[in-house]
Amino acid sequence: MKSKGIIGAAVLIIIGIVFGALLVSGFGLVRPSLADVNIGAPQAPVSLDANTSSFSKAFIEVAKKVTPAIVQIDVVSKVKSNPDQDFFFFFRNLPKEEKGSGSGIIISPDGYILTNNHVVKNATQIKVGLFDKRVFDAKVVGTDPLTDLAVIKINANNLPTAYLGNSDSIQVGQWVMAIGNPFALTSTVTAGIVSALGRGNLHLINNSYGVEDYIQTDAAINPGNSGGALVDLSGAVVGVNSAIATNGNDSYIGYGFAVPINLAKTVAKELIANGKIDRGYIGINIGNVDDAIAKSLGLSKVEGVIIQGVLSNGAASKEDIKSGDVILKVDGKSVNQPNELQAFVATKRAGDKVTLTLFRDGKIIERTVTLKAREQKGNNEPTSNVSPNQNNNNNNDNSATFDKLGLSVRNLTNDEESHYNVSHGVIITDVKPFTEASNEQLIKGAIILQADKVTINDVGDLKKVFGEKKGDAVLLKLHYKGNDFFRGVEIPK
Repeated sequence: MKSKGIIGAAVLIIIGIVFGALLVSGFGLVRPSLADVNIGAPQAPVSLDANTSSFSKAFIEVAKKVTPAIVQIDVVSKVKSNPDQDFFFFFRNLPKEEKGSGSGIIISPDGYILTNNHVVKNATQIKVGLFDKRVFDAKVVGTDPLTDLAVIKINANNLPTAYLGNSDSIQVGQWVMAIGNPFALTSTVTAGIVSALGRGNLHLINNSYGVEDYIQTDAAINPGNSGGALVDLSGAVVGVNSAIATNGNDSYIGYGFAVPINLAKTVAKELIANGKIDRGYIGINIGNVDDAIAKSLGLSKVEGVIIQGVLSNGAASKEDIKSGDVILKVDGKSVNQPNELQAFVATKRAGDKVTLTLFRDGKIIERTVTLKAREQKGNNEPTSNVSPNQNNNNNNDNSATFDKLGLSVRNLTNDEESHYNVSHGVIITDVKPFTEASNEQLIKGAIILQADKVTINDVGDLKKVFGEKKGDAVLLKLHYKGNDFFRGVEIPK
């Protein structure tokens, strides 16, 4: 009996131990108090140094400072937009009218707001929503379709105002922030870098006089960001967000484009003062200088922009400026792309003077031009500096093929001279693909007027020049669809 008691006691002890273990392990039946719950690592995995914390704080401070100066613009338009042109509208189609939205930058305490022309184009009603939730009716002060900029006005005072910086000082690789209202989501901030400067030839402005000299950024920009601010880490506005690269769904896929604030400031001031832009023009057609053109002209390096033609009655026609001249600088500032020159001149008014540094026949010369307003009507075709000549036909050949160059030409008929409004030249009849001629963008149907600055009256003249310049680059002056332009080609040996 005594042994049975001992065994029973041992069993009870074992059962107690097991039951106690079950209680400790929990099975979810026993929970710690809230004060006893500890989650997460005991310390941060990385200890931030002062520089890193300061860098992060810069974004925070800029967002706090600039965001109150960015507004949301809601527009009712009477004309249906073209989605291929209006990049940043967020539309809802209506039977007779349509709604769109964008962003704007407050540039004065009394209610002047800078935005894009395409945001307010054809607007019948404009509402502006401020950061503090107030909403105002707005009116259009003035628009400039050639830069896609506009100024609108609300009746308010003591508004937070953005600081407009200096876009000439920004550099590729510099951090920037885009602030606006994408998809009508107010006060959205994104960050990235300046990925390129001076972007042109994007065909975002459907006008041959359009000024495209964009800042490219990889900060996320989407529909509704139009008219918003691109700012640096000091909080200075360096650009007005205007367009995006898209794969067809009108949304951000990698980078966007902003109008430089220096250009925008000039436009805004004149729109506020006059309601319109009285822009001055040099009166020339210009093009890129590539390696072949540089060699053919004797330039030591590829630089400047070449004057393709001088417009009749334009400002340049009054001065000693010729087609074939290369503009190296304007008012001392180097220009190496046509849009760079356009953007600089776009900051000037009719009557202003600019000094052009030109390369001509191996020499550097300067010419001062008084800018003129663009004539809305009349002859805007480039004028040739070549005196009219009769076809001499000093060679019996009517056509020629330059196999190594990949080019075929023939003489012009009298009817063709009359039709194309030229007095001499040979017409290009064929350009072989993957040849020097195609690489330099010679065009079938274009007329060669000059070669190496020698007037070309017939095929014989062209054969003579090409024969004398084997192994060298030759500058060709061509005429196509009413315009003169230049191309450089290297003549194979």
